[in-house]
Amino acid sequence: MLWPQGYVQVYTGPGKGKTTAALGLALRAAGAGLAVFFAQFAKSGEYSEIKALARFADLITVRQYGTGHFVRGRPSAEEIKAAREGFAEVKEIVRAQKHPVVILDEANVAIKFGLISLENVLELIKEKPTPVELVLTGRWAPEELIQAADLVTYMEAVKHYYQAGVRARIGIEK
Repeated sequence: MLWPQGYVQVYTGPGKGKTTAALGLALRAAGAGLAVFFAQFAKSGEYSEIKALARFADLITVRQYGTGHFVRGRPSAEEIKAAREGFAEVKEIVRAQKHPVVILDEANVAIKFGLISLENVLELIKEKPTPVELVLTGRWAPEELIQAADLVTYMEAVKHYYQAGVRARIGIEK
């Protein structure tokens, strides 16, 4: 392990760049020879970033705990099951300490829609082994999570071309 203390980071807010920031951290960690566990909640599919991370499979492990459908309103039993099974796996990964960096992408969204509970996430933070760096992304970070974190970055959109009708582009937004 390269550091004695791992911290809890949260990337939240309505602006673009939360997952992108977490991906940058994953690449930086892999560049330093550190193993990364990248867990995506509420997502499933061959996004461009997933294809890119596959090139670093020796250091970056990616798991998706979603059904491939955007959660709107009440999540289905299948969506809840996928997220909760994923969260159970993440808890074991954190406890094992084989991945110095653990990223829970869209965890805040999963909390908002009841896929995983805030209480379980706060318990994971409390039980986190000291050297593990834990990163949680997604809009709607609850205040309790913000208070429990060591670093919080709030992404705010000042201007976005989406408002002018530009659709998500492969390699940039998806």
